[in-house]
Amino acid sequence: MKAALAVTQVTADVERNVRGILGAIAEASRARADLVLFPEAAVTGLINNGDAAHDLRLGEPIPGPVTSRLAQAAREDSIYVGLGLLELDGDSLYDSAVLLDRRGQLILKHKRISPGWRDRDCDTRVYREGDAVGHADTPLGSFAFLICGDLFEKGMAERVRDMQVDYLLYPVARCFGDGTYDHQLWDGEVKGEYVRQAALTGTTVLMVNYLATKEFDWGTFGGAMVLSPSGGILAEFPIGRTGLLVVDVPRARL
Repeated sequence: MKAALAVTQVTADVERNVRGILGAIAEASRARADLVLFPEAAVTGLINNGDAAHDLRLGEPIPGPVTSRLAQAAREDSIYVGLGLLELDGDSLYDSAVLLDRRGQLILKHKRISPGWRDRDCDTRVYREGDAVGHADTPLGSFAFLICGDLFEKGMAERVRDMQVDYLLYPVARCFGDGTYDHQLWDGEVKGEYVRQAALTGTTVLMVNYLATKEFDWGTFGGAMVLSPSGGILAEFPIGRTGLLVVDVPRARL
């Protein structure tokens, strides 16, 4: 499988963000990628602030207007599309991710399980988490999702290992506390934490983070990696800039 990991710029302008996503889908298709993966909350950014009146407006029903546009792009460009977005489900908000196939059909949806995407004192009748990890079997192989802190939730990596999927799609939204794109901290310490934890899943992990400014959301710093089941880095895209990481990714299990 040829995969494209799209590090996109996320801003306060949702329409601009969506146009950037659609442009990256087309670019990935021109690169002959079979699948393109976007970060967590790629439509709006992870800018929920605990005010339900504000945060519910960030949510998108699934299916809904944005996923319909993604589905059309998946069909026109004949490519699988994976993307994280805040999901409005009734009166509740979830941090979710979707996978669309080449026909634009929704074949997998994951609701983030770990609560780190929201403030601890949020109303849990509004801010919700899922409790399941599903999978999708496709001609490319089998896929599952985890989102950001899910990978570090107790027992979650082992749950993925037991599923024996070929690929784990792993969208994240990660920043450093000071809002900088700290290459030294990333390369010297933080990157290794992800590599070690991803190896516990026993599968190939596709990880991608979005890019934003300090003023927008504390400076989510971008970057992307393809990680092997043995704990190696098969390919990576540097933090601090936008672009596509396009790589031929072997199946974890042949």
